[in-house]
Amino acid sequence: MNLAKYVSVFNIGLQNTFVYRWNYFLRALFGLIPLAGTVFLWRAIFHEPGGRGFGGYDYGSMIYYYLLTILVSNLVTPTEDDWQIAADIREGQINSFLTKPLNYLGYRTGIFLAGRLVYTAVTIIPIALIFFYFRDYLQLPSSVVTYLLSITSLVMAAFIQFFITYALAMMAFWILEISTIVFIVYSFEYFLGGQMFPVDIMPITVQAVMKWLPFYYELFCPIAIFLGRLQGAELVQALAIQSCWLVVTWAVAQFMWKRGLGHYQAVGG
Repeated sequence: MNLAKYVSVFNIGLQNTFVYRWNYFLRALFGLIPLAGTVFLWRAIFHEPGGRGFGGYDYGSMIYYYLLTILVSNLVTPTEDDWQIAADIREGQINSFLTKPLNYLGYRTGIFLAGRLVYTAVTIIPIALIFFYFRDYLQLPSSVVTYLLSITSLVMAAFIQFFITYALAMMAFWILEISTIVFIVYSFEYFLGGQMFPVDIMPITVQAVMKWLPFYYELFCPIAIFLGRLQGAELVQALAIQSCWLVVTWAVAQFMWKRGLGHYQAVGG
C-alpha cells in the first residue's frame, strides 16, 4: 500500500473540510444548548428534597460525565460521512475509484480523520470554555496508565463508529434513501451509547446485555475508563470486547463494499 497517496487524501480532506469551519463552530456552539438543559435537569434531581446520588454519581460527577460526552463525541463521531458516501454511490462518482489504485475505504478513512481534526480544532474553544466554567467538578486521573488506556479506547471508539457509518452508507447500493436506516441506528447509539445517560446507572442485568453490543464501546467505554469506573477484570474485558467489535465492524464494512460493488456492477452502474 502506497501510504503517500492516502496522506494526500488526508491533506485534501483538511482543505475541503476547513471550508466549513464556521458551520462546525456554530454547530458545536449551539450543540451546547442541550447541555444547559441537562444541567438544569440533574440539578433538579439531586437538589430537590430527598434527592440523592445513585449509581455512584452525584451532581458534580454527573455534570463531569456530560462534559466528557461532549468532548468525546466531537473527537470520534463522524459528521455527514454517511451522506457523502451515499451521494458518491447515487451520483456515480464511485466509478472514478474503480479505475484508480485507491482503496475506497482507505480514501474515506483519510477524509474522516481530516474531518475530525478540523472539527476538533474549530470547536475546542467553546468546549474549553464550558470546561473552565465547570472546572470545580473536574477530577483528572492521577495515573498515566488511565490516560493511555482511555486514549486507546477512544481511538477504537472512533473507528468503530466510522466503520458502522461506512457500512450503513453502503446500503445506498441497494436503496435510494438511507436516512431512515441511519436515523434508526443513531437512535440506538444515542440511547445505548451513553449520550442520554450513563450506561452504568441502569440495572445490572441490562448492563450485562449492553456490554456485548457495539454501542457501549462507541462513547461510554472510553469515558468510563477515564473516570475510573472500569477497573481490573472489567477493564480488561471491556477493552477485549471493544477490540473484537473493531475487527467485526471493519470486516462488515469490507463485506458491504464488496457485495454492494458486485450489485452495482451487475445492474450496470
